[in-house]
Amino acid sequence: MKDSIQLVEAYFKDLRDIHQTGGGVKEESYYGSLANLLNSIGKGLKPQVKCIIQLINRGAGHPDGGLFTKEQWDHGNEQTPLLGQVPARGVIEIKPTSDDTWVTAEGEQVSKYWKKYQLVLVTNYRDFVLIGKDQKGSPVKLE
Repeated sequence: MKDSIQLVEAYFKDLRDIHQTGGGVKEESYYGSLANLLNSIGKGLKPQVKCIIQLINRGAGHPDGGLFTKEQWDHGNEQTPLLGQVPARGVIEIKPTSDDTWVTAEGEQVSKYWKKYQLVLVTNYRDFVLIGKDQKGSPVKLE
């Protein structure tokens, strides 16, 4: 538990430090901080999960990030990546801190991502909403 608290404290400190420089932009300047947090958490999951920022368009637009499992990057052939993979643990839609994450989660962009990936993490760097599917296969806010 203490490690989790330290991870989150470091994440918010990093966000603050970037903001304090006055040199960042509202959304993209903080991508690295979020990726670091998610990768730190992902190392402790089974299977491990890695956050990749700025995904290729697989027919639903360009998600801000994706969550890939260890099997997707550790397949034994370093010369040939596994092309065409979709992130096994879903995609991420990131908005500036001024955005209302709950409203964004109901928007067209998130709906388009959900239709393709079935799991979308929506965040404004403070609030996190996970859109998955219910027992009938319809979108539902899980967390």
